[in-house]
Amino acid sequence: MKKVNIGILGATGAVGCEMRKVLEEYNIPVGELRLLASARSAGTKVPFQGREVAIQETTDESFDGLDFVLGAVEGDMSRRFAPAIKKSGAVYIDNSSAFRLEPDVPLVVPEINGADAFENHGIIANPNCCTIIALMAVAGIAKLSPIQNMVVCTYQAVSGAGQAGIAELEQQMAALAAGEKPVVKTFATQIAMNVIPFIDAPYGNDYTKEEMKMQNEGRRIMHAPDLKVNCTCVRVPVMRSHSIAVTLRTERKVSVEEAKAAVASFPGVRLIEDYEGRCYPTPLDTSDQDLVWVGRIRDDLTDDKGLTLWCCGDQIRKGAASNAVQILMSMIQD
Repeated sequence: MKKVNIGILGATGAVGCEMRKVLEEYNIPVGELRLLASARSAGTKVPFQGREVAIQETTDESFDGLDFVLGAVEGDMSRRFAPAIKKSGAVYIDNSSAFRLEPDVPLVVPEINGADAFENHGIIANPNCCTIIALMAVAGIAKLSPIQNMVVCTYQAVSGAGQAGIAELEQQMAALAAGEKPVVKTFATQIAMNVIPFIDAPYGNDYTKEEMKMQNEGRRIMHAPDLKVNCTCVRVPVMRSHSIAVTLRTERKVSVEEAKAAVASFPGVRLIEDYEGRCYPTPLDTSDQDLVWVGRIRDDLTDDKGLTLWCCGDQIRKGAASNAVQILMSMIQD
């Protein structure tokens, strides 16, 4: 494959660092890697493919000569630099929520709707991490019969809130072990030895923005404009990898055995029926790798066309960095 010049916007954050790691793991033929961050990080050198790469301060001129830019910044910064990226001629694969619902911006999970990426006008959006993990788990079943609705509960690791979330859980666990009062900064209340059933800002309908992403983004990715999703998002005291419980209703009855076969054969998914004596995955099983693990597939006892399952996936990798790199890889291969 021809070498490509790639930039990472937000290269020093958790997702940006993971993007660099995944580019190297996937042996992407990188000509120049341009690591872009704030002025305070400029000049710091990091290893990549046997060489040292210096982090640069991001300006509007930072994207000239690049073929692709991977975005790992918040939505406001993404919108700030998107015009400059488009002007440079690079394709911007953005991990923020800034462009996910824009009708002319494809929202892509390569295994599900990879062809949509080629309909871009300079920007491709990476979906929300839980949306990616849940849809990867159910996409094989949807091939058997369209999914009409889903009831979803997410159990989200503290790393979903970035390095500050990890640091807060570590600090609070240490404080509790020492008999001290935990300090609360990042989350609304203590997360150590607790769960918080509210993630992101209110949406305006008693749900949060994080909860509505599963329906709003799922409709676009699955090409299912009538898909209905009831979602509850919960922060749990786990360091890494999100867990999700899904109950879905299909147009026709899909048997448990059919569902298991469909899940097992879907790319990027691992069916768990007997793993170390368990029929289910855990966050520890799925951390620092790209497969979505699915287990406990069973009939829904409240709906004769329903199925229930449990899945886990690394939200920093498949839920963010790896999905973006996989989009890039599909485009350079084409």
